[in-house]
This record gives sequence, structure tokens and C-alpha cells, in this order.
Amino acid sequence: MANLKELRNRISSVSSTQKITKAMQMVAASKLRRAQENVETARPYSDKLGDILNNLSASFSGQDNAPELLAGNGNDKSHLLIIATSERGLCGGFNTSIVKLAKEHILQLKEEEKEVKLIIIGKKGKELLQRDFGQEIIDIYDFSEVKDLGFIEAEKVAENILSLFEEGKFDICSLYFAKFESVLSQVPVCQKLIPFDIESKVSEEKDIENICYEYEPDEEDILKELLPKNLSVQILRALLENVASEFGARLTAMDNATRNASDMIDDLTITYNRSRQASITSELIEIISGAEAL
Repeated sequence: MANLKELRNRISSVSSTQKITKAMQMVAASKLRRAQENVETARPYSDKLGDILNNLSASFSGQDNAPELLAGNGNDKSHLLIIATSERGLCGGFNTSIVKLAKEHILQLKEEEKEVKLIIIGKKGKELLQRDFGQEIIDIYDFSEVKDLGFIEAEKVAENILSLFEEGKFDICSLYFAKFESVLSQVPVCQKLIPFDIESKVSEEKDIENICYEYEPDEEDILKELLPKNLSVQILRALLENVASEFGARLTAMDNATRNASDMIDDLTITYNRSRQASITSELIEIISGAEAL
């Protein structure tokens, strides 16, 4: 059993740790609200842009003149994976869940003898992937000095992706991030960026296919303008989803850590009191025994 001094030091150490986790919990809670508002603001714009592109792409179905960003280049030999993680840790399983999903896809592609290239966003993604897939990493983005992630950062990543695609460096591009659902739930997802993932979305209130749109200029010119912009918008949304998910995961993790520290302090205090009582009892016995010996 540890002596009284060791127990006091340990109680003091755990108490200091509890103060840190409590402070981090409060900071995460204060930042989460704004991050959640940013996500809720970005989602309608991103979804509406996707609906427009879905409608525009219908006119190019089965045609050979469709833009490559929409239809792809006809190959699937080389895959580019964009893995977005956080710059900081202490956020539970947030980063590991994203990386786990990406690793499963990487291993599957390697089994199919596909070429894999990685672009990592965030320090934690680099730390988790560097050992196993260091040779596949072609670029790393560090936004740790950026206070509020915005369109400028997303556009940097998008321009790099477009440049690599135009140079024929890859055929298919996928984006990995965590979708924010609630403080307790952040779901890792994979979203295909290139070629554009056409979805058949039918509303319960109205059938989109029955609505006639007139575009000026023509659909091809609009797609050439919107498809690169959609790439930036989807990356921006992923970054904002990640920020909100990170703060939600950190809030939960620090709350659990604070509770565990409190339980540990209670257990250590009980152990300390019992040891102190045992020590006092032992001293009393020694005094009584010495008095009787005299």
C-alpha cells in the first residue's frame, strides 16, 4: 500500500488533471455552438448546389461530351483519397474512426491492385497514417494556425485536386470526414468528389424530373463553371462538419475524463483516510504497548 505522502501527491495530481479536463470541456462547449451554426448554414447551400448539378447532369446521361469532372475519364486504376482529420487530439475516437474507414477502403483498393494516393488534412491524420501508408501520401495540409476554417482553405485543397486531375494523376477522388449529427454522434462518411456522384433525388412533395428548367447559357457551360466550384463547396462543408464533430467529440471525451477523475479522487481519498486511520491506530498501539512495558 502506498504511503500517505504518495497518496496526497496522487490526489493533488488527479485534481490538477481534472481542472484541465473541465476547462477543455467548457472551451469545447463554447466553440461547439458556433461550429454547429456554421455547419447548419453550409448544408443547405451544399445540398442545393448538388440538386442543381443533378438536374443539369441529366441532359448528359449516356453522352460522350459530358465534362470529365461529371462523368470521369473512363478509368478507375488510380484513386485519390482526401482524408480530413483534426489538428489536435483529446477528442475521443473522432480521428481514429475516420482513419479506420479510410484504411478499409485503402486495403480493399490494394487488393484490387489499384493505385492509391493520399492527401491528408490535419496533423492527426498524418500521425495515424504515416507509418502504414507513408509512401502513398502525396500532400499534407496543416491548418493549425487558421483560427476559423473557411472557403479560402477549401479552395486551396480543391485547386490542388483539380490540378492533379488535369495532369492525369488520378481517376477517382473520394473525401473522408465525420458528419456531425449530435454531441454524442459523429459518423465517418466517404463522399465521391470526382466523378460527380449523381443521385436520383425525388421529393415527397414534388417530382424533380417533372419540373422544366431553362438555363442560360447552356448546360455544358454552366457545368464547367459549377463543377469546380462544387468541389470547393463540398470540401468546405467537410471541413466544417469535421470542426463541429471534433468539438462534439472533445466535449464528450473531456466530460467523461472529468467524471473519471472525480471518481478516482473519491477512491484515493477513501484509501488515504483508511491508511491514515491505520497509521494512527498503529501509533496508538505502540504508545500503549510502551506504557505497559514501563
